[in-house]
Amino acid sequence: MKFTETNCPGAWIIDIEEISDDRGFFARTFCRDEFRAHKLKDVTAQCNLSFNHEAGTLRGMHYQLPPATEVKLVRCTRGAIYDIIVDLRPGSPTYLEHVGVELSADNRRALYVPDLFAHGYQTLTPDAEVTYQVTEFYTPGYERGIRHDDPALGLTWPVPVAVISPKDASWPDFDPSHPLW
Repeated sequence: MKFTETNCPGAWIIDIEEISDDRGFFARTFCRDEFRAHKLKDVTAQCNLSFNHEAGTLRGMHYQLPPATEVKLVRCTRGAIYDIIVDLRPGSPTYLEHVGVELSADNRRALYVPDLFAHGYQTLTPDAEVTYQVTEFYTPGYERGIRHDDPALGLTWPVPVAVISPKDASWPDFDPSHPLW
């Protein structure tokens, strides 16, 4: 695997390294030893799958509070998405900065999302499918979110929002003067 750290320390883009032959190719998508060598957490507590019918579907921006913070390894296995993460770590030198990356079945890229980053994505194709490996179990009492179009964050989504859940549409704007917890 090829690990590329983003402008937000701790957040990584992970590309596979294909070993090809006449049948196709083989590649690792996760290796505990390689993750540990990059000081990344194992992402093995839970695996999730999201399927999205329409292009322009937006999911996010989600995060979980301590003690249930979760690291995610996100990969698009069908179609394409634009994935955005926002650094919400208090005291971080990149606090409130974001990273955006296209993940697709074609590029087979993954995004490693550290603890206390808000995460969301928008589908670029119909019938997009996304897998998540996470370090913690979903814990509703610790779930939080912020608006995908919060002007203070300056997030730019590639296409107009076609579908969003009422819950995701009603997250509040982020208030930096109010602590996360």
